[in-house]
Amino acid sequence: MQRWRGLEDIPQDWGRSVVTIGSYDGVHRGHQLIIGRAVERARELGVPSVVVTFDPHPSEVVRPGSHPPLLAPHHRRAELMAELGVDAVLILPFTAEFSKLAPADFIVKVLVDKLHAQLVIEGPNFRFGHKAAGNVQLLTEFGETYDYAVEVIDLYVSGEAGGGEPFSSTLTRRLVAEGDVAGAAEILGRPHRVEGIVVRGAQRGRELGFPTANVETLPHTAIPADGVYAGWLNVDGEAMPAAISVGTNPQFDATERTVEAYAIDRVGLDLYGLHVAVDFLAYVRGMLKFESIDDLLVAMAADVKRCSELISAYERR
Repeated sequence: MQRWRGLEDIPQDWGRSVVTIGSYDGVHRGHQLIIGRAVERARELGVPSVVVTFDPHPSEVVRPGSHPPLLAPHHRRAELMAELGVDAVLILPFTAEFSKLAPADFIVKVLVDKLHAQLVIEGPNFRFGHKAAGNVQLLTEFGETYDYAVEVIDLYVSGEAGGGEPFSSTLTRRLVAEGDVAGAAEILGRPHRVEGIVVRGAQRGRELGFPTANVETLPHTAIPADGVYAGWLNVDGEAMPAAISVGTNPQFDATERTVEAYAIDRVGLDLYGLHVAVDFLAYVRGMLKFESIDDLLVAMAADVKRCSELISAYERR
């Protein structure tokens, strides 16, 4: 899959293509319907499929300080899109100047002049251009002038997550923030993932017999609520069953919020400086302060046992 950053990265000889545009944070099951349809139609037409997205999130430029927690960084979104069969991803730097681009200018500069769109596929509430003035109707009207078609896909699916609310990135962020990682996984179609570099912490876990990877997460990451979770620690393509702690470690009166993962039954791991990913399968318990270190150790042993059981049950399904 080709990855472009900015319009200037698009090959000069790029021909017609099927395009879909959006933030697509998390590439959840609703997004997958639209992107999957774009891939399907592109193959039928014999042209490449292109996903256009933005960095940073448009809200950060339009309303500074309002950047939402991210469900997936851009490199992860690209990986997920590649798995869906997308041929190219275009990341457009979303600047103050770009935000002022009128809808008509966006269509001409991006869809017509650069991507030579033959077909554009969007959800019914797609908005674009300055002050989000452009919509599907305008996109369709311009298609008659610039020789591209528009197909609208209903991306709204629902399930048990969020009490039956339509799946969305906003709902997924809320569930993650509440610690409902199982609900988030239903929407995403996979466990919620947090990535970052393993850094040196206080090393209390090592002293207690449960050495953890202290993950310095990427900026704006959507981090689950404080507590203990079952999941996996992913290192160099290997997914290791893990007990995961999120919080400030109240047992030792710490104040810094951390994400730490203990790779169950793995000995001698040296992960410092490595980029790792933590997948959250299930919530186990809240973050507690115990009467003594001995009580903490008993609880940690029980946590590891429970995490192992949850992970084993999931992997047997």
